[in-house]
Formats: sequence, C-alpha cells, structure tokens
Amino acid sequence: MLRLLALGAIGLPGFAAAQGWQVQLGADIRAALEGRTVIYDGARQTLYASGRTLYSTMEDNWGRWRVEGDWYCSQWPPQEDWDCCVVSVSADSSDVRFTDPFGNSTDGYFAE
Repeated sequence: MLRLLALGAIGLPGFAAAQGWQVQLGADIRAALEGRTVIYDGARQTLYASGRTLYSTMEDNWGRWRVEGDWYCSQWPPQEDWDCCVVSVSADSSDVRFTDPFGNSTDGYFAE
C-alpha cells in the first residue's frame, strides 16, 4: 500500500517554488528523471526507463521506481511497500530535490 499524505495541505509545493525550485507534476516527473543519474553526497542513483533504479554507495542496490499521479514512488527490496515523494527541480534544471510526506528532503544533482 502506498504511504501518502497530502503535501499540498502542509504547503510544501509553495515552499519549493518560493526557494527557486519548480515542483514537477505528472509526466514532468518522468521527463525529469527517466534515464538520468542523480548524484547525492556519497551515493548515486540511476533511474532507468524500464522502471528499475540502481542506487550505488559501497555496494549496488536495485529497486523499482514509478510515477503515480504527481508523485515519484520507489520500492526497495526486501520491502514491499512503495514510498512516494514530491520531486522539485532547480531553476537551472541542474539539481533535484525529493521531499517526503513529512517534509524531509534529499537533494542531489544530475550527472552530465
């Protein structure tokens, strides 16, 4: 079962826009992420068109990703639940932010 809360109710999309971030909606999420690699502090994640995703630190971890409505969702075995979040892209499209339903965010940048 998806674990979702209404982010709009706590004002996250407005906050992101106010900080120079553009919240991605629906098909724009897929367009922003599909086939791209995101670099985080000490890790990288590649999001494949097939719906698979590879998260690499000291070891590789394979998971799944998809877009549901205006949410980016991911699932990492052995967990069966999908976790979903809002995706925002910086004004210059070089950075990406994932914000969970509790307001916690993870920032990364797109590899060239």
